[in-house]
Amino acid sequence: MLSIENLHVEISGKKILTGVNFSIEKGQTSVMFGQNGSGKTSLVMAIMGFPQYKITKGKIIFKGKVINKLSIDQRARLGISILLQRPPTVRGVKMRQMVELISHIAKKKIDIEKMADKLNMKDFLDRDLNLGFSGGEMKRSEFLQLTTQSPDLLLLDEPESGVDLENIVLIGEVISKLLGKDKSALIITHTGHILNYVNANRGCVLSNKKIQCVGDPHDILSRIRKHGYQECVRCHRKKPEVIKEG
Repeated sequence: MLSIENLHVEISGKKILTGVNFSIEKGQTSVMFGQNGSGKTSLVMAIMGFPQYKITKGKIIFKGKVINKLSIDQRARLGISILLQRPPTVRGVKMRQMVELISHIAKKKIDIEKMADKLNMKDFLDRDLNLGFSGGEMKRSEFLQLTTQSPDLLLLDEPESGVDLENIVLIGEVISKLLGKDKSALIITHTGHILNYVNANRGCVLSNKKIQCVGDPHDILSRIRKHGYQECVRCHRKKPEVIKEG
């Protein structure tokens, strides 16, 4: 589904990622851990094509096609979508209008009222997009749009942040429904709470601008909680020539 080869990314001349190699198979859900400021968000923004994240070296390959030079909307039309950690407020655009637009572009007939009701967002359909929304309401708004698009690859940047316990269960259920057998996802998490609600089958750590290890996400999270992220870095330095499973 997705292959990243020797990816280097910079913002305003500052190197953010250096030599990232990573892949996601069709139907696979990968979880990425990392400290704040490690470059996790920069990676998903580069995959999605945000122009300030400049690729200076390497390739992003989606469904066998190099997409480095494609715009955000072109990548979205190919089947990639992103849930932003801090989605913007769009004054003058109602949520209903946004969902209808996505539905039209995706060529899908949907029952907006029914979909919104499942996400407890029915009362928000005729409000300006994200205006005055709480953190959890913004996340549910984003998931309503994602559900409408039904992308092949979901990039989820900390879907549990700012969400209370009741709504994180709901969000976990929505993610699970979005991820059918042919769908793939990259979920960025700082806390690992999302693993309680989503069946992820692969994990990795992004540190020092590179992927440091790959393996079972629950095992990786357990090690991080016990030893911290520096243990991941020390482990990687012992065998820098290879990224090992487990």
